[in-house]
Amino acid sequence: MTSTGDATPARDALDAAFAETVRRTGASIGVLYLLDADQQLLRLEVLSGASVELAAPWARVSLTAPAPVADAVRENRLIWLGGQEEIAHRYPRTAMALPYPLTMAAAPVSGIRRWGALLLLWPAARPPYMTGRERGHIMSRCRRLARLLEEAPEPGPPRWSATGPRVVAPATAHPAVSPALAAADFVERLPGGSCALDLEGHFTYVSSGACELLGREAGELLGTLPWQSVRWLDDPLYEDRYRAAVISREPVSFTACRPPDQWLEFHLFPDSSGISVRMAPIGVLPRLLTAPREAGEAARGVVGARGTDAAVPARAGQLYQLVHLASALTEVVGVQDVIELIADQIMPAFGAQGLVLSIADAGRLWITGHRGYTPEAVEHLDGLPVDTDLTPAGRTLASGIPAFFASTAELSRLYPQAPGASGDKQAWAFLPLIISGEPIGCCVLSYDHPREFPAEERAVLTSLAGLIAQALDRARLYDTKHALAHGLQQALLPHVLPEVTGLKVAARYLPATRGMDIGGDFYDVIRLGDTAAAVVIGDVQGHNVAAAALMGQVRTAVHAHAALGTSPARVLAAANRLLTDLGVDLFTSCLYAHLDFARGRVTLASAGHPPPLLRLPDGDTRPLVMPPGPLLGVDPDADFPLTEVPLAPGTLLALYTDGLVETPGVDLDDSIAALADHLAHTDHTDLDQLIDGLLEKASATRQRTDDVALLVLQRVP
Repeated sequence: MTSTGDATPARDALDAAFAETVRRTGASIGVLYLLDADQQLLRLEVLSGASVELAAPWARVSLTAPAPVADAVRENRLIWLGGQEEIAHRYPRTAMALPYPLTMAAAPVSGIRRWGALLLLWPAARPPYMTGRERGHIMSRCRRLARLLEEAPEPGPPRWSATGPRVVAPATAHPAVSPALAAADFVERLPGGSCALDLEGHFTYVSSGACELLGREAGELLGTLPWQSVRWLDDPLYEDRYRAAVISREPVSFTACRPPDQWLEFHLFPDSSGISVRMAPIGVLPRLLTAPREAGEAARGVVGARGTDAAVPARAGQLYQLVHLASALTEVVGVQDVIELIADQIMPAFGAQGLVLSIADAGRLWITGHRGYTPEAVEHLDGLPVDTDLTPAGRTLASGIPAFFASTAELSRLYPQAPGASGDKQAWAFLPLIISGEPIGCCVLSYDHPREFPAEERAVLTSLAGLIAQALDRARLYDTKHALAHGLQQALLPHVLPEVTGLKVAARYLPATRGMDIGGDFYDVIRLGDTAAAVVIGDVQGHNVAAAALMGQVRTAVHAHAALGTSPARVLAAANRLLTDLGVDLFTSCLYAHLDFARGRVTLASAGHPPPLLRLPDGDTRPLVMPPGPLLGVDPDADFPLTEVPLAPGTLLALYTDGLVETPGVDLDDSIAALADHLAHTDHTDLDQLIDGLLEKASATRQRTDDVALLVLQRVP
């Protein structure tokens, strides 16, 4: 899809179908997310019932994020959340960013391929359950949206959102018409004042009574935001009450003090077209209009405690955004995750077009991530001394004080060479990254055009820098441990499998989806002269350094005894004695096979390991039936029965660890049978591709919670 040709009609059709979906489902807010080209990020494409600013913290959602829309796409199912308590229990990060009474549903938009997700929000007044008819209707509307995307002139990842999300009017929205004289007279006769806000919070109508109470003329108010045009309403609590009305679609009340001492009560009545507001001095409005007073009492207490001369606080939207970003930063793992989060969420949130993230090491600033800069500019800035005069980064880091430059002229006065080093950037925010008083790096956000940095935005960015520093410090520690673990794992596994005449072999090791990429799974191929070979696969309990170290000892013991030509039963018995002598608390499963090409036979012994899969030359495939011995390290006098089967040319054996077949709630025998069936119908001419297919099949429906080792061998003439 592009923005040229027939893209506009296709886009209009999608928008119309989306608006109709929101109307038919009765949702107060609807959001359509579409996957980007890499199928790893959900981008907000179309929005209804709220403003883009309100949805800014959720404009981009990683497909791996713990969010309802991400789960709906990954699991290809509808996610229903029947209230705030359920949201907080299942998605605490979402609940922190949306602390309002509501219900929501996230459904996948998929057809021939995955396109994205539909998010629908309802006021808390609706029943906290979803009927089968409602569920079917929502999924039907999602399939309709998918068909429109697939029928677009240029199939492929949508690129309409390059200009930002689109807001479509709800199908039930009231038409904007000039108020008739009779309606105006009616409003003017009411006690107190009346005004109307759109869904973005702007004044669209103000009565004379409201002007008098707010202390502003209508021309000074229309088109503005209350917390910008009325100074004493510039409090995040009042903006939060507006947000609560928009999102929950329920009446909201609060009280505020107009200086010096006049208390006013405000009643907000929202619907899909905007908010009607009634205001009056306390006690003037009839009790009929009074909504729940908890919010008003809280507001009065907060304002009274702060007084009217307190410093102007940060916008409530920015505070919620900060909470959202803070919760996201707690979930990142490695340094690259931190960089991607800053680029995908923090940069758009603050309108930045450029990013440079540097780490201080050995007296220099090394760039670990960047966006919006040319390779030449990055090369020029990378490795600068911390005390450089080329840019403010070093001085900012040394002082611990952020530096903001609204234009190239401001920057040039102190750092004449800096604008040229930054390419075409024209405004900058240099944020020091400090941990426990120690500088660890600098985060630079840059802009393509001059811009001011209001005091409230500087405060938010400064707070955010502290969160980035903590996330980056954790990420660096994780990456260090990861590199150590990965190096240890690679050192313990065979670098290259030996070439054995008459045998094709391929192997693969995959760590658990979450963890340090280290575990106790191992495999080996051992050449035993010209007419024999041995293969072994095993799994030490655990996913840590201790498991990997024990795995190395077991693999060495097996290799040493196998090289002597010992039978499989005696090889496992020797490894078993080693583990019992070491007195370790970790148990090990192991499968050992001796291949005799001269006799055309393979002899196997198992120590509590899953059975291998045997594929005969005629294609018949089944798990090999063999009596298993006990796990290694349990009984020092254990016996390990032998199993012998023919090894004709074309015979294929697949040895694997339980991480490939274990799925919670699924019988292990059923999983092994399903794997054997997949192996029977997979092309075996290329063993590496065969392994890829087996791994893809196993991971398509679940997240790996255990390591996986897979060794496939085939007898060839």
